[in-house]
Amino acid sequence: MTGLLKLLQSMLGSFKDLIPIIVVVSFFEIFILQQAPDNLFSILIGLLFIVLGLTFFVFGLEMGLFPIGESLAQALARKGSTFWLVIFSFSLGFGTTLAEPALTAVAAEAAQVAADGGAIAANEESMDSYAMGLRLTVAVSVGLAILLGVIRIVKGWPIHYLIIGGYCIVMILTSFAPENIIGIAYDSGGVTTSTITVPLVTALGVGLATVIKGRNPMLDGFGLIAFASLTPVIFVLLYGMVL
Repeated sequence: MTGLLKLLQSMLGSFKDLIPIIVVVSFFEIFILQQAPDNLFSILIGLLFIVLGLTFFVFGLEMGLFPIGESLAQALARKGSTFWLVIFSFSLGFGTTLAEPALTAVAAEAAQVAADGGAIAANEESMDSYAMGLRLTVAVSVGLAILLGVIRIVKGWPIHYLIIGGYCIVMILTSFAPENIIGIAYDSGGVTTSTITVPLVTALGVGLATVIKGRNPMLDGFGLIAFASLTPVIFVLLYGMVL
């Protein structure tokens, strides 16, 4: 009964999160366009599926991904092996990013546009190779970002110096990178921090900062997502310059 009650509370929370979207769309449909959607029944069914999907997703995060990330980080930190902690952090960042549906969609779209613009050959093999190269580039960059973020937590480095330095590099590379890769590079920083990466990486940072002596989870546990958003921009700009 306790689990069912939590599930219902999560479902109610998901519905509350959707209310602003529903209000905005309804306002424009009724008062601006003054019409009802032709497929109103399908839209309502779709909203129901969205509520159910968000509910199970959030519930699954709380039951599975958050505990896994925190427990692994704490166990590796207690073991005192910096080497395995670094390997784990890179692997986690690489694996979760490569599995991101948003990144897959952006990479496929970028490959299609590159083919249409003549930047690559307009065949399936070239487009697949371009998209996979883009995904691997972003995945490696996020892996290195999480690795750097974990070292920052362990060493207690101030985050703002690293972030400011990173964006200085972004501005410099933007001046030299091809124009057709700049937009893709900046978007890559956003799509990497999505449904799969964020929960695990956040749990990793908080779990690590909780178990390391002298670290504050509120001050040191967060910030990994900032690195994960920054480094893909740098690496994709370099990817475009190399190609």
